[in-house]
Amino acid sequence: MRTIFILLILFTATISIPVSVAAKGKAISKIVLDAGHGGKDFGAQGAVSKEKDITLAITLKLGKILADSMKQVQVIYTRTTDCYPSLEDRHEIANKANADLFVCVHVNSTAYTYTKTLAGYKTVTRHHKKTRVPIYNKVRHHTTNASGVESYVMGLHRAGQQNEAIGEYSDNVTNEPGLLNPNDPQTSIIVAQYSQAFLNKSVTLGSMIQEQFSLEGRPDLGVKQKGLEVLAGSAMPGVLVEVGFITNITEEAYLNSEKGQHEVAMAIYHGIKAYKDEAEK
Repeated sequence: MRTIFILLILFTATISIPVSVAAKGKAISKIVLDAGHGGKDFGAQGAVSKEKDITLAITLKLGKILADSMKQVQVIYTRTTDCYPSLEDRHEIANKANADLFVCVHVNSTAYTYTKTLAGYKTVTRHHKKTRVPIYNKVRHHTTNASGVESYVMGLHRAGQQNEAIGEYSDNVTNEPGLLNPNDPQTSIIVAQYSQAFLNKSVTLGSMIQEQFSLEGRPDLGVKQKGLEVLAGSAMPGVLVEVGFITNITEEAYLNSEKGQHEVAMAIYHGIKAYKDEAEK
């Protein structure tokens, strides 16, 4: 068994990573922006607003900034109105567009907490004896002191789904028609190399976006992995940015303000720009 494992490593090492995966210098020409939720899917809810409205407002601002500042880049939206494309529809839009980056905008929230208050007593009969028992009102709370921004990249346990997307859109991904031949035993290894390269690039993009929020004084909650359908089905680098907590009253007000939305959009833009500049060196 040990011998087989060593041979597999040696075999993998002999297969060169395609130039389009390993080399820098590839121009970023198409960016897909995905405003989370929409339509019937409100997403998280705060005291006065819904996630779907905040994500759309920020995404449209981000798209305009990108279009105005990067004339050579085509900006593609998964939605521009209060509609709900399915998660599959969203990554399908990115895949069919042969996009170079996929950026999803979401708003964070925390779980409900509960407190009990004494409302009175009632008399019940137990084992032929009357007993007074307390009555409580349960009050649900959905506010939090949690704040800050975090970015997510694809979880490794869903790498198989991304591998399938890479295989399906192989001509777009590789820019070399016929390179990924399903009948070639080396293809699965090459696909895995693409998937790993996309993950590495996603982490880099997420880190650069997080850095920009940190420079603005927003708490940096880091780059994390999560098994998100919208990222797992995309055959390109991608991140999902949770831009703040709608359940934090202060952050909710900030995310609903023109100033806050502009600053959030600018931070994501500067992160994308830093990534683009580095990738195209």
